[in-house]
Amino acid sequence: MNGGDEVVAAPGGPPQPLEWKFSQVFGERTAGEEVQEVDIISAIEFDKTGDHLATGDRGGRVVLFERTDTKDNGGTRRDLERMDYPISRHPEFRYKTEFQSHEPEFDYLKSLEIEEKINKIRWCQTANGALFLLSTNDKTIKFWKVQEKKVKKISEMNVDPSKAVGNGNLASSSNLGSSKTHLANGGCPDRSFSCLSNDISFPPGGIPSLRLPQVVTSHETSLVARCRRVYAHAHDYHINSISNNSDGETFISADDLRINLWNLEISNQSFNIVDVKPANMEDLTEVITSAEFHPTHCNTLAYSSSKGSIRLIDLRQSALCDSHAKLFEEQEAPGARSFFTEIIASISDIKFGKDGRYILSRDYMTLKLWDINMDSGPVTTFQVHEYLRPKLCDLYENDSIFDKFECCLSGDGLRVGTGSYSNLFRVFGCGAGSTEATTLEASKNPMRRQVPTPSRPSRSLSSSITRVVRRGAENPGVDANGNCFDFTTKLLHLAWHPTENSIACAAANSLYMYYA
Repeated sequence: MNGGDEVVAAPGGPPQPLEWKFSQVFGERTAGEEVQEVDIISAIEFDKTGDHLATGDRGGRVVLFERTDTKDNGGTRRDLERMDYPISRHPEFRYKTEFQSHEPEFDYLKSLEIEEKINKIRWCQTANGALFLLSTNDKTIKFWKVQEKKVKKISEMNVDPSKAVGNGNLASSSNLGSSKTHLANGGCPDRSFSCLSNDISFPPGGIPSLRLPQVVTSHETSLVARCRRVYAHAHDYHINSISNNSDGETFISADDLRINLWNLEISNQSFNIVDVKPANMEDLTEVITSAEFHPTHCNTLAYSSSKGSIRLIDLRQSALCDSHAKLFEEQEAPGARSFFTEIIASISDIKFGKDGRYILSRDYMTLKLWDINMDSGPVTTFQVHEYLRPKLCDLYENDSIFDKFECCLSGDGLRVGTGSYSNLFRVFGCGAGSTEATTLEASKNPMRRQVPTPSRPSRSLSSSITRVVRRGAENPGVDANGNCFDFTTKLLHLAWHPTENSIACAAANSLYMYYA
């Protein structure tokens, strides 16, 4: 279906297409610069407030960014009154901190290398000014606490600092190789203090009183990331998803065949709630590709499969949720099956809308929007890069057909987004009657690719884009706007700000941010 009539109704007709503008870029490449494999971004996630953004890379690092343009708003009455006026500034983020989340490991029992690449990041609830987040590689999930701590310094001592080695080091440094015994404060059991005379001079008459160094807390702060818990040894296959529960206490982790339920406080025990592994592995027909908790119902979660179906399960039904509460899948058109049908039907990512009413799914060729109250089929299907269909054979040969693109929804539920090749990403309107279908490039000029093709000079910008997207390009060797296609540059990861029309997306090692 290409309608959108059953989706969110917008008052006063469909919303106007957004005009996207470049906001920021972190880690921009210079022309000809070679990208290191470990620097390629592999995960992006905004927190619930939208004031923090986290990225993970293939080198196992997590980098945090914080929003700066809202910090001077709020607080005083004048600021609050000023907020009645529209704020013209766009969202701005700055680098906050980074830490090494995962290291490469080796499983000696299975003779298997476990790479450090971050597969997913999920923010947890904040507490006492500290940030909490979950990060995972293929096998191990970690729970991190990031907190500002005041720097503590040692104040002055009554010993000349130019001659003193340091607190507690006087006796040990001056008596290397000496067999004499020394007291705790650097003294000797004999009467003389000759054991210290080579390193430090005392004032005439000695020191009247012993002053210990004082530790004082300065106004400087430093960000400290500490791993609070490690959830390991629970998955035989590669973890593809983690998702927080709305109860704030539990989360799930999913691999190809199983989904486990964890309590954040307990790292040595998890409960297996979904198991699709057959008794005989030769009977295996589909695997789990993505899983996510419902945003408000703590007993409901959805998971997608490599056959293009989405299952909604209710944790109240049974301890092991072998049977689903609802099944969402699109019926295959008769006579349309080909060698690639099952491969391109595999869902790479699913996301719940903010209110939990809709599920967005991404397969290789399309985005689909599902209403959880209607399991007969998707309410809307968006063609992401239909012009690639004639090239599926080439995409299979170079393994691009197995690329896993993520998807995202806007906070108001009126738009959806996903990535494509040549560092392009697409934004579609899913409001009632909307025909918005925008192609953007991850560069400082995102609308660069929006020029209508010369063969259609008379059409308006939006109608030209929409017609191309819905029908596909005439020339299969080029993209939607007549440009040459590059399979090596792909935009797999992107995230939509929870409350504003702002998108963060990853092009190799660069993080681009846009606003509308």
